[in-house]
Amino acid sequence: MSDIERHGVTARYADAVVHNGVIHLVEVPASSAADIALQTREVLASIGRQLDKLGSDRSRILMATVYLTDLADYAAMNTEWEAWLPAGSAPSRACLQVAGLADPGWRIEIALTAAR
Repeated sequence: MSDIERHGVTARYADAVVHNGVIHLVEVPASSAADIALQTREVLASIGRQLDKLGSDRSRILMATVYLTDLADYAAMNTEWEAWLPAGSAPSRACLQVAGLADPGWRIEIALTAAR
């Protein structure tokens, strides 16, 4: 049986969970008043820091689910996403519109798994 590693644990969530060499994490923007481009950059930068800290990187992302509060933000989000990912390493990805996120100012949230 593999151990489960929990990083940045609070009463409600962990910043990241690692099991069987797979990293599971969810990131949200740092600012709630920014446009989708900035919020996407914030989320991706946070994901990058988490992956680096856990011995992985963005080329090892396996699956991502992108939650947007407005599909009108899809093109701008994709511009940031595509610039951030290394060429040839796009993961499986779903993108869907949600009625809202935990902070009413957040326009994006990303959940993903990555190989360590």
